[in-house]
Amino acid sequence: MRLIILKNYESLSRWAADYIACRINARKNNKHFVLGLPTGDSPLGTYRELIRKNQEKKVSFAGVHTFNMDEYVGLSENDPQSYHHFMAANFFDHIDIDKKNTHILDGMAGDLDAECQAYEDAIKACGGIDLFLGGMGSDGHIAFNEPGSSLHSRTRIKTLTEETRTANARFFGGDAAKVPATALTVGVGTVMDADEVLILVSGHNKAYALKAVVEDGINHMWTLSCLQMHPRAIIVCDENATDELRVRTVRYFKDIEGIVHE
Repeated sequence: MRLIILKNYESLSRWAADYIACRINARKNNKHFVLGLPTGDSPLGTYRELIRKNQEKKVSFAGVHTFNMDEYVGLSENDPQSYHHFMAANFFDHIDIDKKNTHILDGMAGDLDAECQAYEDAIKACGGIDLFLGGMGSDGHIAFNEPGSSLHSRTRIKTLTEETRTANARFFGGDAAKVPATALTVGVGTVMDADEVLILVSGHNKAYALKAVVEDGINHMWTLSCLQMHPRAIIVCDENATDELRVRTVRYFKDIEGIVHE
C-alpha cells in the first residue's frame, strides 16, 4: 500500500487527477481503459481537475469505460438525488466520454438481484476494472460496504445504517428519513479485483478511520483495511487526515514517497 500525504484537499485532488490522466494516456494498442468511479464529496475536486484536463486536451475519455460504485434503490436516474444525476452533473456532461460506455446500477430494476449479477458480468465482459477510484467513509467503509461487510462480497443489495443515512441527509434537505434505506453497491471483492485502487481521504473526521485502515490489521469492521492485501493500492490524503497516525508512520510514508517534511 502506498500512502501519499499532501497538504490539503486541493493538492490531493490534483495529484489524483494527474495520476488518473497519466494511466489513461499510457494505455497501449488503443485498448479501452476501464475506470471505477465514486460519488460523494471526496471525488468532486478530482472530477473538476479531470474536466479541466479534458477541456485543455491533456486527456481524452473517448476510449474510457466507467463503472460506478453504487446507486440508491427506488430512485430513478432522473431523480436529482440519484447517482446517475450526480455523475452527469459533476462529470460526464463535461467530458468527451461516450455515454453508452458509462455504467451505473439501476436502482429501479424489477429484479435487483439480477441487476447486481448483470453488473458483475458487464465488468468481466469489459475486461475488468483497470483503476477503481474511491472515497472512504468516516467508519472506514468503501462504497456502501459498511462495517461488518464481507471482504469477499460482490455487487449486491445493501441495507444502509442510520449513521450512513444521517451522513447523507445533507443531500436530502437535511432529513435522514428521506434517504433511501437500501442501495445497490459493488462489493469489497469487486473493488479488490481491480488492477489498481486509488482512495481519496480528506479531513479530521476521517483520521481515526485512516489509522485503523493503515496501522491496524485487516478487519471487516473497517472494510477499507482490505487494501493491505491489494498489490497496487494507493491512498492519497491530506495532512488533516493523518492526525491519528503515529509520527513514525507519517515519516515513513513521506520518506519513501520523497515528500519533504515540513
